[in-house]
Amino acid sequence: MRRRQTIALLALVGICIALYLWLYKIGIIGRLQCGSGSCEFVQTSRYGVLLGVPVAFYGVIGYALIFAVAIVGLQPAQLERRWPTLTLAALAAGGFLFTLYLTAIELFVLHAICRWCVGSAAVMTAITAVALSGVVRAK
Repeated sequence: MRRRQTIALLALVGICIALYLWLYKIGIIGRLQCGSGSCEFVQTSRYGVLLGVPVAFYGVIGYALIFAVAIVGLQPAQLERRWPTLTLAALAAGGFLFTLYLTAIELFVLHAICRWCVGSAAVMTAITAVALSGVVRAK
């Protein structure tokens, strides 16, 4: 139960970060508060959009799915079921792989680091660690 609560809380943090970046990308927020200036460079690069959709929006959807599964998994009827643990692990692993791809683009292609993206990567890494520890423990 604690793992699912932790994942839900981390997913809320991730939603906030991704939502902030998405609102910037669609023009609702005028300037990112980053400090280094690289955030806007990363967000406005051609890698800030995937299949015509802002990458940050994928983050909003991904974190929202993780949050929803974690909350459903916290319901009394689901506490002893294994499917929420496995679903959270699968979603987290997918998000982690996507995060690795995006981080590689930042480091090796753009040569720029977005602090908000690093924050999101840290959140997704933590979610993945907690989710995978739940799978290992549940065996």
